[in-house]
Amino acid sequence: MKIKLLLTFLVLGSVCLSHSQTKVTRANEYFTNFKYDKAIELYTDLATKDKKPDVAIIQNLADSYFNMGDYTNAEKWYSKLYVLKGSEFGENNIIKLVQCLKADLDTERANEVLFSYYEDQDRLQMILAQQKHLDSLLLTDVKYQMDTLNFNSPKSDFSPAFYLDEKIVFSSTRDSVKAGGKVYPWNNQPYLDLYATRPMDAGYVPEKFAANRLSDFHDASVVLSKDKERIYITRNYFKKGKLDANKDGLSNMQIVKGNVYNGEVNDIVELSINDKEYSCGHPALSSDGRYLYFTSNMPGGFGGSDIYVVALSRDGSVVSEAMNLGPAINTNGREMFPYVVNEVLYFSSDGHYGLGGLDLFKSKIISKDEYSLPINMGKPFNSNMDDFSLIMEEEFTNGYFASNRMGGVGDDDIYSFEKMAPVDCLTYSGQVLNEITKEPIPFANIEVKNSKDGLREILLTDEQGNYEINLPCDRQNRLVFFKDRFSKKTVMVTTTKEPQDPSFDNVVFLTPYDMIVENDGEVEKIKVDPIYFDYDKSAITSRAEIELKKVLFAMQQFPDMRIKIESHTDSRGSDSYNLRLSDSRAKSTRDYLVSQGISQNRIQSANGYGETMLINNCSNGVKCSDQDHLVNRRSDFIIIDENLVSK
Repeated sequence: MKIKLLLTFLVLGSVCLSHSQTKVTRANEYFTNFKYDKAIELYTDLATKDKKPDVAIIQNLADSYFNMGDYTNAEKWYSKLYVLKGSEFGENNIIKLVQCLKADLDTERANEVLFSYYEDQDRLQMILAQQKHLDSLLLTDVKYQMDTLNFNSPKSDFSPAFYLDEKIVFSSTRDSVKAGGKVYPWNNQPYLDLYATRPMDAGYVPEKFAANRLSDFHDASVVLSKDKERIYITRNYFKKGKLDANKDGLSNMQIVKGNVYNGEVNDIVELSINDKEYSCGHPALSSDGRYLYFTSNMPGGFGGSDIYVVALSRDGSVVSEAMNLGPAINTNGREMFPYVVNEVLYFSSDGHYGLGGLDLFKSKIISKDEYSLPINMGKPFNSNMDDFSLIMEEEFTNGYFASNRMGGVGDDDIYSFEKMAPVDCLTYSGQVLNEITKEPIPFANIEVKNSKDGLREILLTDEQGNYEINLPCDRQNRLVFFKDRFSKKTVMVTTTKEPQDPSFDNVVFLTPYDMIVENDGEVEKIKVDPIYFDYDKSAITSRAEIELKKVLFAMQQFPDMRIKIESHTDSRGSDSYNLRLSDSRAKSTRDYLVSQGISQNRIQSANGYGETMLINNCSNGVKCSDQDHLVNRRSDFIIIDENLVSK
C-alpha cells in the first residue's frame, strides 16, 4: 500500500478500451493507469502463449507483480527477463530481482546475482560491508521485543507518528465509505485517512484525526513538531473536491503544513518544494525542528524515490532548495520513510543490502551533506518482506514501525518495539587508525568474543574509523580488530557485574601490510635498509639491530607471516670464504629474531649465498667502487606464506 504514495494517479478518468484495440494496447493502458491486476491478466496471456514474447511485455508483467507486492510471481518474470536481456538487464531490475529472491528466502541466488552485477564497481565495497554487518547481527541475540497491536485492521495501517497523551497518528485504508466508496486502482483499497489511537490501550478505538480538513482522497504520512502544534501531511493535489492533475492528467502527492489545535488542523498551506510534475511525501523533522526530510521522485535523483532535506524557518516554512542526501543514502532502488532522532537518520530501502523487500536502515548524520554507511537494523525490525515507517523515542528504547510480513492482520500492520532489559554493562568506543599515517581506517572489522558467549558479534568502523561496542557484564571480552591487508590487534576489556561509566577515546592502531613490504619481481620482502656487519664478522651490531627491529615489528604485527632469510656478500674474498661468512650472518640474524620471541618455525630457512647472486656486474676481477660492492652485500627477508590471515 505504501509504495503508491510517491507515484502518480491518472485523473482524466478511465480510458475506454474498445474491443478493436489489440490485447497489448489494452494491457499497456491498464499498466499506465496503475490497474495492475487487469494488466497482469492480459500480459500473462500474451507472455505464455507467444513462444518468443516481447521483452517489454515481460518487463511490464514483472513490474506489475512487483508493484502489487506479489514478489513470488514477480521473481518468476524478472528471472526470465534476466536470461533474455543479459548484460542489458539494468541496475533497477537487478535490485528488484534480488529483493524478490530474498522475499522467497533464496538468499544464496540473490547474492550471486547481486555480486555478479556489482563485481567491477565501487559500490561492491559498500554492499560487502553492509552484508558483513548484517551477518554479524543475525548471529547475536535480538535486543528488542516486538509486539503486534490490537488496533490493526484487515486493510492497510502504517506510517505512525507520535502525538499527545501517549497517542500516535497513523495512516489507514480502513474507511470504505471515503470518496463515496471509490477505491484506489493500484490495489483496490479505499483512499488513505489519518487516525489517532492510544496503541498500548487495547480498548481504545481509533478515531479520525483532523477530520475537519480530511479530503476525499489520500491524507497520509504525517509528522508533528515537538510541541505537537504544527503538522506536515502527505496528500493528493485536489481542487473543489476533485483531484487536481498536471498537464499529463496525473495527480501526484504533495506535502502541506498546518497548525494543530484540539485534534483539528487549520491554516493549511502547500510547501514550496511541491510540484505537480512529481511527488513529495513522508515528511520527517530533525530533532531541533530546523530541517525537514522527505521522499520524492523529482527529476535528477538516483532511483525510483530518493530522500531529500530542506531548511525551515521558525514558522516551519521552507527556506532552502531541496538537497538530495547523495549516493551514501540514495540508490537506484527506493529510499523512503525517513525519520530522524538524535542525529541518526532512519529510513527504508530496497537498494541497500537487506533481508528482502524494503528494509529499515540507520545512518549517522555527520554533517548536512555527509552520512555514515547505512547499516541494516536486523531482526526483529526487518523480515523478508517490506518493513518501513519506523519512529523511535529519543532514548532509543521504544517506538513503532510497519510491515507486511507474514502473520499480520492486514495488508500492512503497525508493530511496537521496546528494548529489552540490558545485559550490557559497558559502552566501549574509540577509533581505529593507520599505524604509519595515523589516518582513520574505515570499515575495519571488530570481532567481540568471550569464553562464555563465544563470538558475540562482528562490527564495522564507520567512514572515520569510529566504533562503539556494548559489552556484556562480568566478562573477559576479547576485541579483535582487523581489516584486509592490515595487521590484527587484540584488546582485552574486563567488565564487572554492574553497569560502568562509558569508556571513550580508545584508539587502536593497525599496520598496513603494503607499507612494510616491497616487491622484488614476483617476490615479496620485508622492507629494510642494508644490514651492516663488522668486517669479517657475523655478530649483530647496533646498526644492524636497528634494521632487524623492522623485521621483528613486521612479524609481530602479522603473526601468521613466515619468512626465509637470505644473506649475500660482494665478490671480494674467496668464493668459499664468502659463502661461509654469508651463511653465518644469515643464521646469526635468525638467532636474533628467535631471541626476541619469534617462533623458529616461522623462519623456514636462513642460508647464505656468498657472491653467487650478485645484482650488478661486480664479479671477481672486475674493478668496482666501494659503493658498487655495497649493493651486493645484503640480507633479504622473503615472505613465503601468501595466505596471511590479515592480508
